[in-house]
Amino acid sequence: MTPKFSKISHKFQRFATAIDEAAQSLGLTITDVQNMQILRYLDGLLLWGKAYNLTAITDPDEALVKHIFDCMAIIPMLPFVTQPNKSLLDIGTGAGLPSVILAILKPDWHIDALDSNQKKIRFIRQISSEIGLKNIMPIASRIEHHHAQKAGAYDVITSRAFASLTDFVSLATPCLADTGVLYAMKGKNPTAEEMADLQAWHIDIEPICVPKLDDDRCVVYLTKQ
Repeated sequence: MTPKFSKISHKFQRFATAIDEAAQSLGLTITDVQNMQILRYLDGLLLWGKAYNLTAITDPDEALVKHIFDCMAIIPMLPFVTQPNKSLLDIGTGAGLPSVILAILKPDWHIDALDSNQKKIRFIRQISSEIGLKNIMPIASRIEHHHAQKAGAYDVITSRAFASLTDFVSLATPCLADTGVLYAMKGKNPTAEEMADLQAWHIDIEPICVPKLDDDRCVVYLTKQ
């Protein structure tokens, strides 16, 4: 029986194959169920993108690469990636990037998806329910209001949203466990000037290769010295 899609109905078989190939190139194991969850998430993202202001990308092929593959590519590099039962906070998750993709492909982790935009959190809550995600908690809040409730609670805190590493570190640190890692998704490598105020942190920068994307991408690991 052919699954029902709204925006990728004529592309889903090609996209399913592309997702499998991307996972293989990244060294990720992906099940048919997870592949379908990603496809349904992508379809929902495109269907509700304009109404909920989720993404400026409307072309399905472009969204597959720049949203889905881009988020898949950070998973092999995740701190503690081989360990189960880790807690991760995604700050400024927007439409669920990378939080929803992380929740799909790391089902043994608990993911908190934080954003101050109520519409976007409503979308994540709805799409997560529709695709059967049980390990994600969408939270409509600013990170400053999350500090007291979740002080030192997370093993990993990630973000795709911050232009400034200093701002990310400042806002994320109160929620980070003592042995935790801040994990920032960036385009080009941060400059020495961008990292000048982070002397109290050990910083590692690793390039990542996003399938079918030529743009520069890296991840920045920050741990307390």
